[in-house]
Amino acid sequence: MSDKQTSTLQSYIDSASGAAQSALGSLIGSNADKNAGENKKAEAEIKHDASHAGANVGGYSVSASGIAQNDPNRSEGSWNQTVGSGKEALGNLVGNESLKKQGVQQNAEGKEQEAKGQLNDLGSGIADRVSGTVGGAVASVTGNQADKAKYEAKHDEGKTQQRGVEADLDKQARA
Repeated sequence: MSDKQTSTLQSYIDSASGAAQSALGSLIGSNADKNAGENKKAEAEIKHDASHAGANVGGYSVSASGIAQNDPNRSEGSWNQTVGSGKEALGNLVGNESLKKQGVQQNAEGKEQEAKGQLNDLGSGIADRVSGTVGGAVASVTGNQADKAKYEAKHDEGKTQQRGVEADLDKQARA
């Protein structure tokens, strides 16, 4: 992970060191150390939250790590759900059972299609994060900065895909 990116692991390290600094400040009676430790813990919490933030905009996942294109099934599935719901509502409104059933069917197919796209993005996101982390570590050991940057980008794209799916699932759970 590049230094400019938020990192969950770094937020845990910063939180632990902030807690230790705060405790030490309390122990030795240093308000400056105690306050600095508390500030470090608060900053770590903000970094942690940013590291887990994600959203979807126009077929792309967006996170603190960057932007990644979503699997087409996600947006197509969402569209099919919208059209299906419209057909179902129109069928109810005009009393057309056939149109209503078509809408219910299209909505269900859209949900399946979107879930398939989410699974694809989640799987490839996790795989990219792992291979990016491992590849970046090897590149660091060998001193190959070009490969290190390439693997960091792969990791970050995977993280963004994963965060985009998590944002979708969170939104669906709240609905």
